[in-house]
Amino acid sequence: MYQKIRDLREDMDLKQQALATYLHCTQACYSNYELGYRDIPTEVLIKLSEFYNTSVDYLLELTDEPKPYPRKKRRR
Repeated sequence: MYQKIRDLREDMDLKQQALATYLHCTQACYSNYELGYRDIPTEVLIKLSEFYNTSVDYLLELTDEPKPYPRKKRRR
C-alpha cells in the first residue's frame, strides 16, 4: 500500500508537501505514511482515494482495478 500511494503521487508529479497540505499534516508525517513507518488512518485513506479518484481497496492493494465504486455523499 505504501508504494502504491507513492507511485500515484509521483505519476502526478506532485511533491509530498502538496499531499501533506491536502491532508492537513506535515510533510514528515506524509513521508512516514509512504515509507510505512506510520499507519495510515482510515480517514486519510478515504481522502487519498477521493484525491486520486480511486477506491480504498485499490490503495490497499485488494484489487488491481483503479476505477472507484460509486460514492455515497459523505457527512463532513
